[in-house]
Amino acid sequence: MMARLQLQMTGLLTTLALSFCLVVAEDFGLVAMVPEIQDSADAVKKESHLVLTRQKREWIWNSLYVEEEKPAPRPYKIGQLKSSKNVEVKKFKIDGEGANTIFTVDEKGGLFVGTSLNREEKALYHLTARMFDGNNKLIEDAGEFVVQVTDINDNEPIFPRTYNGSIMERSLVGTKVVQVKATDADDPNTANGELKYSLTSAGDTSAFEIHPDEGVISCKINTLDRETTSQYVLVVKAQDMRGMATGNTATTTVTITITDVNDNLASFTKKSYLLYVPENHRLNENIGTLVLEDKDQIQNKQPTFSIQGGFSEIFNVELNPNKDGNLVLKKVLDYETNSSYSFTVKVKENMHFSADNAKWAITSAEVNVMVTDVDEPPVFSESTYTFKVLEEQMVNQIGRVQARDPDKANRNIQYTILDKDCPIGINPITGQLFTLKKLDRELQATHMFQVKAQEDPDGLESFVKVNINVLDVNDNKPELNVDEIFVCENDVKNTVIGLLQARDKDDQLATFSFSLASQNSNFTIRDHGNNTADLIVKQGPFSLDDPKDHSVDVRISDGGRPIQTSITKLAIKLCRCEGRRVPSQCKASARRMGVSVHALIAILLCILTILVIVILFVLRKRYQKDSLANMKNSGEIHEQLVTYDEEGGGEMDTNGYDVSILTSACNDGSLLRHPDCLPHPTIYAMVQKPRHQSQPTACKGDMAAMIEIKKDEADHDRDGFPYDTLHIYGYEGPESLAGSLSSLESSSSVSNLDYDFLNDWGPRFRVLAELYGMDESNYYHQY
Repeated sequence: MMARLQLQMTGLLTTLALSFCLVVAEDFGLVAMVPEIQDSADAVKKESHLVLTRQKREWIWNSLYVEEEKPAPRPYKIGQLKSSKNVEVKKFKIDGEGANTIFTVDEKGGLFVGTSLNREEKALYHLTARMFDGNNKLIEDAGEFVVQVTDINDNEPIFPRTYNGSIMERSLVGTKVVQVKATDADDPNTANGELKYSLTSAGDTSAFEIHPDEGVISCKINTLDRETTSQYVLVVKAQDMRGMATGNTATTTVTITITDVNDNLASFTKKSYLLYVPENHRLNENIGTLVLEDKDQIQNKQPTFSIQGGFSEIFNVELNPNKDGNLVLKKVLDYETNSSYSFTVKVKENMHFSADNAKWAITSAEVNVMVTDVDEPPVFSESTYTFKVLEEQMVNQIGRVQARDPDKANRNIQYTILDKDCPIGINPITGQLFTLKKLDRELQATHMFQVKAQEDPDGLESFVKVNINVLDVNDNKPELNVDEIFVCENDVKNTVIGLLQARDKDDQLATFSFSLASQNSNFTIRDHGNNTADLIVKQGPFSLDDPKDHSVDVRISDGGRPIQTSITKLAIKLCRCEGRRVPSQCKASARRMGVSVHALIAILLCILTILVIVILFVLRKRYQKDSLANMKNSGEIHEQLVTYDEEGGGEMDTNGYDVSILTSACNDGSLLRHPDCLPHPTIYAMVQKPRHQSQPTACKGDMAAMIEIKKDEADHDRDGFPYDTLHIYGYEGPESLAGSLSSLESSSSVSNLDYDFLNDWGPRFRVLAELYGMDESNYYHQY
């Protein structure tokens, strides 16, 4: 019965398997082949048929698996390619990943592997197979199949990085610290890649535990104490094969740091402190340090101090950078008054936990401060002295500065004023101040100086500032303060022409009154009683042609004690006015203008400068005149005369003349006047007259006399050039047809020109003909 049942079940399972294979084949697009029994002739005949009809594929696949890392010194079979068709002659071909290299197939359809495979490099290989008959005709179309590489446990777990963590002391149980994670290259769906975590005994496992699957490390106690153990080192192991002993393992160390919280009280290192302080110790500076012990880290060391017994007014405790207490002074110590102090200092901290050291912490300490004596400088009774002194008076007792020696020796004090120019003196023994001269508030209202107090003899010294305020007395006369005042020609009686005001240099409140110091027929003053007054026309009108200047004498009284009075002469300008008293024309101002000393000095300097310039100019002119006179008296003015022509021609336009011969005058000096008193031709005619070769030469002294005359005329002509310069000569150049225009050459050389033709030009040229046409024989005959 059971055998039959098993047979039926086997048939059913076979049917279901075949149905499943057909469905899969259709899903993959393969041709399903229906198994049928044929003889070989029919098969050959059918194979040679030209038309292929779609048939059901009849591949029969076995499960194809390859174990990774399996040695393959020679190919080994992993499966069989089968078809349900009954064909005697068959040939198989495979294509796809690793076909004919890694995987091969024989003629019977046996599938072989020729190399060792690694699942971690490639886990699946997709291949296709085809089957041919003996005529190499396709019997079965390509069918896809997969070769799976089965995993073996050939990889160890790996921790990709190192892990560190931290947790606060006193943390609760279960507090997460850090999570570790390892990797395994084996198949994670198999036991080969499933990891388990654990803590090994190589580390400290007393305070922490790890989750075996997630690798989370957490605290398992609530008594973590940084002051006891500040760091834990754990060794974590990761093992595959679900933690079985046969699995591969890897380990890593995890360092866990315990962070600090304020769970310890600050405690004095001793119960009493003895400190020595000099009496001149500066305020707010450290006297001594009250050292505290606190096992917590410094950021969690938060002590507060309190001084008991009312000594907090003299001393104070401040935190230093190390969170210890610095004892400082708030009030100056005095050895002579109190030489020692004893008080209690307490320390406390605000904490959220019960302190670990609450039972043995020292939170109260006795402090003993011993004041030591030092030699101190004199101490003034006041930090600054201020006194008042009336001006213009000699005062013998202004006030007194006092200083004492704070030491028990109580030495005498000597007083000195440091400012040498100070108008105040001081008694060196008593410190009494007095005036050395009368003070003037208007010049300086306050005098400030320093007084030195020094222990006698040559002891310590100290200084104090003294202010002397000079009080005002009525010692300055009032001054008239008014703008320029004018009166119009048509102003009538009672016309207000100006407002009078006054000012006073004194500090006292003045009550000014105004009046006329002398009677005035034209003007009067009306006082308002409020420190102002009007200047009024008493009698008019006025005339701009009147040469008389108008003015009034104004008397001003300041009403002080003693009363000060001043008289000021006020000038009044007379003007011709338009409507609304607008002046259009005024006489010269009759108001006396004052000139300052600086202005006078400037004017005198200007006048002196002008005088110096004038004197220098006169001296220069005199020097020039003397120089010319010396040149006249000299026997020779120029030794060489050079002429420069402007027509061109190079060196041919330049001529040199020796003028020294001009200085040789005739002994008789007959050039100027002849004894016969007859009319003679001019000197220019005698010079320019052309000479014949048979005539005698002129006397060389004639030219010298002519030049002297011209020089004398030129010396007295300020607008002209000196006669003995080249400015008076014009030259055309020797290459020009006109020749030289100088008279020098004409007197010393023979000219070819005959000027008798000028007589033929008419009466206008007769004088010119006489000048140049005279015969030299007649000229010399007359002489």
